[in-house]
Amino acid sequence: MAGCVTRVELSVSCRSLLDRDLGSRSDPLCVLLQAVGDGQWAELDRTERIKNCQNPEFSKKLVVDYYFEKVQKLKFGVYDIDNKSFNLNDDDYLGGIECTLGQVVSSSVFTRPLELKQGKPAGKGTITISAEEVKDTRVVYLEVEARSLDKKDFLGKSDPFLEFYKQSDAGTWQLVYRSEVIKNNLNPCWRKFSVPLQTFCGGDFNKPIKVQCADHDSDGSHDLIGTFETTLTQLQRAGDSSPVEFECIHPEKKQKKRSYKNSGIIRIKSCKIETEYSFLDYVMGGCQINFTVGVDFTGSNGDPRSPDSLHYISPDGINEYLIAIWSVGSVVQDYDTDKLFPAFGFGAQIPPSWQVSHEFALNFNPSNPYCQGIQGIVDAYRQILPQIRLYGPTNFSPIINHVARFAAHSAQQGTASQYFILLIITDGEITDLDQTRQAIVNASKLPMSIIIVGVGEADFKAMEFLDGDNGVLKSLTGEPAARDIVQFVPFRQFKNAPREALSQMVLAEVPKQLVSYYKWQGWPPMKPPEIKEV
Repeated sequence: MAGCVTRVELSVSCRSLLDRDLGSRSDPLCVLLQAVGDGQWAELDRTERIKNCQNPEFSKKLVVDYYFEKVQKLKFGVYDIDNKSFNLNDDDYLGGIECTLGQVVSSSVFTRPLELKQGKPAGKGTITISAEEVKDTRVVYLEVEARSLDKKDFLGKSDPFLEFYKQSDAGTWQLVYRSEVIKNNLNPCWRKFSVPLQTFCGGDFNKPIKVQCADHDSDGSHDLIGTFETTLTQLQRAGDSSPVEFECIHPEKKQKKRSYKNSGIIRIKSCKIETEYSFLDYVMGGCQINFTVGVDFTGSNGDPRSPDSLHYISPDGINEYLIAIWSVGSVVQDYDTDKLFPAFGFGAQIPPSWQVSHEFALNFNPSNPYCQGIQGIVDAYRQILPQIRLYGPTNFSPIINHVARFAAHSAQQGTASQYFILLIITDGEITDLDQTRQAIVNASKLPMSIIIVGVGEADFKAMEFLDGDNGVLKSLTGEPAARDIVQFVPFRQFKNAPREALSQMVLAEVPKQLVSYYKWQGWPPMKPPEIKEV
């Protein structure tokens, strides 16, 4: 499986973008989408937004897995961002291109004119993409500060930021990192940052690195404070008690004034190199993925005997619940050795007492709720449907807390041995939103992810809120989630798409979520990969 996949890092820049803002230039961001079949696109990654800039060079690289054996259709879209929402539908489109990953990978530099729609150019706008294979999993962590920088602003001090460039084989400078801006400060201390070793210097510790310090202007016309060149070998001399210092030199000032010393001092407080592990490193290192299913049996689904019910099993033996179980389960089951999956229902009255239950085993065996394989879940679901009464309310928190207890027990071992995925399939009418928010915030500190598939035509506003893509999910008391662990997908978007489209979209976030948890804990894979020198 791992042999066919190569990680590829895409650097993106644009020229001559359209101007959509009145009185200033556009604030572009580039989003990368991949075709998942039937006209559907799934977002893979996005760059940062750059303010007031028609010729952006994005510092955030877009990372994509390259499968030689698949045609991977990509869409690059450039948007003018004027608000804080994650959703791009309310932002001006500055143009895009469609191509395949193969086309990008096979050209050293891939430049195309941007189009607003097929055949309609976006002014003179172009996009340039260059690809680099990620072979090295090491990461450079840097802490940088400066003192006595030149004052550049007429009123007040400078607003400094840093840019790091590596030298390409052709001798040109390529941006690898841009820091945040620190306002009105000639002695700034920037926040600690990390850049993959390969991005930073191509894995070559003696490759020239250019560091530029500039004064940020809101109209995009930044003024150079000064620059210097170094190498990673020199930067690495920075230790806890002995920072490495560089003079920041402005070339024109140096030429004009004989008495010119420098435009400030840049200090590298620390420079560390650490290994960054991938999803495959953890899985191949022995991490088991435990898959649990929760099925919504509340009354709002409709009577299962009626053809308009979401639980109605059609003559060909399927419904949306079954398709969701199959498509997600069939991918996840490959990562679980025992193929025993706990499956639960919630929101129904169950025999013999007809009490409402919010976590009952689909096989009616609470002490052993495991089903054999995905087929076992499907069989249990079909058998239980005629035996229960759909009821309510729709409470998610009991089943989230149920899986969280297992995840918490596993986390106590302190190793990357088990990760838990809970798939909740629901018609979306949630009752215990506040308790569910708290349950998710608690679970975000555990080795687990939650996937919610919404079936039917309901308004899924609450589900989108839980997804946290538009900002960090907080509990009622204001406690933020430690990481984003919820992925919500409405089934209706995939009604006519191939089965694998749903699973690709639903599972897209899981590898990142798993890695983010173990990185946060500082746990390596149980059997770490051997480092191959590049």
